[in-house]
Amino acid sequence: MDLRLSTERAFISGSTQGIGFAIAQALLREGAAVVINGRTEERVRTAVGRLLDEFPGASVEGVAADFAVPAEVDRLTDQLGRLDAPDGLGPVGILVNNVGLFDLAPFDGIDDDEWMRYLQVNLMSGVRLSRALLPRMLERGRGRIVFVGSESGVNVPADMIPYGVTKAAMIALANGLAKLTRGSEVTVNTVLGGPTYSDGVAATVEGLAALQGLAAADLKAAIIGGNRTSLLERFIDPDEIANLVAYLASPLSSATNGAALRADGGVLTAIL
Repeated sequence: MDLRLSTERAFISGSTQGIGFAIAQALLREGAAVVINGRTEERVRTAVGRLLDEFPGASVEGVAADFAVPAEVDRLTDQLGRLDAPDGLGPVGILVNNVGLFDLAPFDGIDDDEWMRYLQVNLMSGVRLSRALLPRMLERGRGRIVFVGSESGVNVPADMIPYGVTKAAMIALANGLAKLTRGSEVTVNTVLGGPTYSDGVAATVEGLAALQGLAAADLKAAIIGGNRTSLLERFIDPDEIANLVAYLASPLSSATNGAALRADGGVLTAIL
């Protein structure tokens, strides 16, 4: 299927690895130009190189910025606003708010500084990027904003409360922004992912396995094997999230706006 993205430029936050990187690959596969992002110049350079190796001749740019540091985000949004490059594509017309952090921690062990870090990265990243790019989309009369959320924003895990709370706020943010697009060809949607074996999750599993003296593959199988709330009965692959994001980024999704779409493996509310 041709998603008609060959004339579009996309920015994906938090995209040097994991789901964000898979989204960049999916959009490049459809002919879009992409701008990726990571916390450091080195990570960005490495990821840009990997993408260009896979997609020779594609338009791939990278901008380093740590979303926990507002000043770096201001610099990033300024750079994105000046991306009217001579390639004829114009400004960023697709914004994928993917960056996020998560961890397992007891609620009473999470201090205010850590809460603020979650809010800055998981919520305010989307606020700041949308505030910078949505007005230009509305001026052009077309554009796409996709938030990469989580089913944890609907069913908040007891051991990941800051993550779940900020993902719930992200769903609300996207829903509110969608109401600003009335009568235009701009849409704002959220993808609710389920347990995905991203690089971040893999690192967490490997760390826990090392602490418990287990093989990472065995712990991975045990974690998902004990998850009886998913019809999929395996971890989701980042590409499976990326495929839905690519569709929502395309003109083909024009009738979908203000929605929170599940790509969670078929989450059940009860064990059957």
